[in-house]
Amino acid sequence: MAELKELAAAGQSVWLDFIRRDMVNNGELAALIDEGVTGVTSNPSIFEKAIAGSNLYDAAIADANGDALAVFESLAIDDVRDAADVLRGVYDATGGADGFVSLEVSPTLADDTEGTLADAKRLWDAVDRPNLMIKVPATPEGVVAIEELIAVGVNVNATLMFSLADYDAVAMAYVRGAERSTHPGRIASVASFFVSRVDNKVDAALEAIGTEAALALRGKAAVANAKLAYLRYQEIFEGSTFDAARDRGAKPQRALWASTSTKNPAYSDVLYVEDLVGPNTVNTVPPATIDAFRDHGVVNPSALTTGVDAAVEHFAALADIGIDFDTITDELQVEGVASFAKAFETLLAAIDAKRNHS
Repeated sequence: MAELKELAAAGQSVWLDFIRRDMVNNGELAALIDEGVTGVTSNPSIFEKAIAGSNLYDAAIADANGDALAVFESLAIDDVRDAADVLRGVYDATGGADGFVSLEVSPTLADDTEGTLADAKRLWDAVDRPNLMIKVPATPEGVVAIEELIAVGVNVNATLMFSLADYDAVAMAYVRGAERSTHPGRIASVASFFVSRVDNKVDAALEAIGTEAALALRGKAAVANAKLAYLRYQEIFEGSTFDAARDRGAKPQRALWASTSTKNPAYSDVLYVEDLVGPNTVNTVPPATIDAFRDHGVVNPSALTTGVDAAVEHFAALADIGIDFDTITDELQVEGVASFAKAFETLLAAIDAKRNHS
């Protein structure tokens, strides 16, 4: 039985990929922090499940003023602020390196740089906690916003990254922003690289081909992709590219593994935890996956840095049988933005429905 603190000993932070106000208020989050959780992430889908899928917020919704968007933001800001306060001890103890809570800009702004900047700054000011991270999708427009937000001192969780091109764009945006910042030592950022969705889509393409060679490649692309992204992390943030920002006190932008619940029941339910352990990383894990890992997970401190050559060979094999991985990752980002936008729309409709029936 593995403990979350074993991951910390290997250099990896565990962030809970879930937020709901009862767990913040009843001590459940504090108990997880005692076990080794050092952060919390949210997204529109998580808030949809928490708010629309429970009655925990009904009284607050009935008493709130404004339209559904204003009501949602008031609920989300309260939850994120309270979670940040619970995690403040982690933030202080680590000198601002950990203990963060993430809140996402509106997914409707994914292709709007100026809109993203305005929304991010507004949410940053509204929550008013140093251990907040604003989540910004790594679309081309979002990458421009990420650099600017880092430059003006807003902590950023760059999200919805699926390809090495996404990773490079975000990492370099952080480097440029940190170099421009007046107080780079105060900034924290993570680059959220999605994993399980990659295997879902690649596996479907392999099954469509259906040959023995194709089927033998299933279930390997996501981890291979993450290992190559981590290699790029090392090249950028442990190499000369980051020297100027590092010399001014900036911290590296940590790689974060997102979408780490296993979707395919044929695979281990802790696959995207066990195979993604490495120094200076974060794994954002939903509650069920945390439970599974505590029950039967195994920690290999060098998981991310072994098998890198095999990862390169895996993508060569995918290309050889006709899999266009770049097209797949481009589609995944578009689908991810659309999925969050749909969840956001459903959430606002649920708030309206709750108010109409209160």
